[in-house]
Amino acid sequence: MHDQPNADESLDRLTADWRIFQLRRGHRFSTDDTLTAWTAARARPGSRRLLDLGAGIGSVGLLTLWRMPPDATLTMVEVQEVSHKLARRTVALNGLLGRVTLRHKDMRDPTALAGDAPYELITGSPPYIPLGKGIVSAHPQRAGARMELRGDVFDYCRAAASVLAPDGRFCLCHAAGDPRPEQAIAAAGLTLLARQDVIFRPRQAPTIALFSCAWTGERADLPPFVVRGEDSEWTDEYLKLREEMGTVVWRPGEAGGEG
Repeated sequence: MHDQPNADESLDRLTADWRIFQLRRGHRFSTDDTLTAWTAARARPGSRRLLDLGAGIGSVGLLTLWRMPPDATLTMVEVQEVSHKLARRTVALNGLLGRVTLRHKDMRDPTALAGDAPYELITGSPPYIPLGKGIVSAHPQRAGARMELRGDVFDYCRAAASVLAPDGRFCLCHAAGDPRPEQAIAAAGLTLLARQDVIFRPRQAPTIALFSCAWTGERADLPPFVVRGEDSEWTDEYLKLREEMGTVVWRPGEAGGEG
């Protein structure tokens, strides 16, 4: 097993007992990922069949899996080969090959989820910058994670709806100022149960929003989640979130993935 990082990689803590391979200058897991997984874990605790769409290096799916029962399984679908390979090494390193299925496929491909039994909990963090609306990174992995090169939130919602259990939950993260997530949820025939905006610093507009969906239910939005307070330190609610997710509070100069 290739259990050591290459020169252009780092091996960082994902949870208290799991580690993750990342490119030093590529796409790295972030606070957005932790927030998405936390939202999912709270939306349907105790789930045993998990799916992560556009899984990237595996951070959202694995963080969610960490919060589930020990017999829970996870399927991760990712189109970028570099991210897929990093995720596979991460899964092997943490002894999760018996619980995690990795598929190197485009979720828009009809064969990507064909024949799958319904999933109780589905996660996704779609790229949210349309082509022509931003600068495409010269690094292919970073470009694919940010720009809508291979699908947008409508594609994620359609894919999730195709395999969501009758009592399942689909949780995603997207840009707070973009109206498309709510449109995509409705277009897929799903119901938005809750939206929670995320404010990273005081007196700033929300940057991202977290969405929890199901087939039916009443919508009840949550108060904005604040990451840092007036003193620029992490808020108590964010520290509590990190405790729930088993993540490590990084100190200055300590290697870590979250920003």
